[in-house]
Amino acid sequence: MTIPAGDFTEPTTHYWQAIETDVAPERLRPPFRFGFPARLPDGRFLTLPIRRLGQPDRAVASFIANQASFDVLEALAEFMFVQIAPLAPDVLVGLPTLGLALAPILARRLGHAGFAPLGTSRKLWYEERWSQPLRSITTTGAGRALFIDPNLVPRVTGRRVVIVDDTISSGSTALAALDLMRLVGADVVGIAVAMSQGEVWRAALAQRNAQRVSFVFQSPHLALVEDGWTPAPRT
Repeated sequence: MTIPAGDFTEPTTHYWQAIETDVAPERLRPPFRFGFPARLPDGRFLTLPIRRLGQPDRAVASFIANQASFDVLEALAEFMFVQIAPLAPDVLVGLPTLGLALAPILARRLGHAGFAPLGTSRKLWYEERWSQPLRSITTTGAGRALFIDPNLVPRVTGRRVVIVDDTISSGSTALAALDLMRLVGADVVGIAVAMSQGEVWRAALAQRNAQRVSFVFQSPHLALVEDGWTPAPRT
């Protein structure tokens, strides 16, 4: 296909810093240029930057939690708290890297003394048996793995666990986390994310009770057209 001259993307510096109350109607309809206004449960909006994937005519509306303002993180965590509080988790498990920005806020809101962070950097005392292969549509590293520190295994074994991340897209990271929690004997009662990016993850988690996933807002996968970006089909 012929790619239009304008790519309708821009630096993300000013994104994720504030939640908007009013958004002009024309910004709510495709084609989208530069940003996608994601609707929050209370009717406000968080505008997400549009970022290309590997193909020049494909993009996603992006959320990077550790670049967001404290106000935005607190607001999103409050929505997530309302969703997971009825699950009565004993411990929250934060996924690297970006779930680690939300998990501490949520844990404090639940009255927990701390949370269990997972990692992708293997420390000298980590054990291969407490790991799972890891992939993501927005990262390029091959051979990455998801680890739990062996010292944290007793915190989650036999406990009611909610897995926390910023985004779910392909579902591959969530699957790795679920498999790792199964290895350590945790009872996963929910997966809490800020953003559902597309719909591919639903099929990936279909055999793992996809309904256990809660999210605050949704964003589509996008395809480039002449005047901007439009939601891509079947994503």
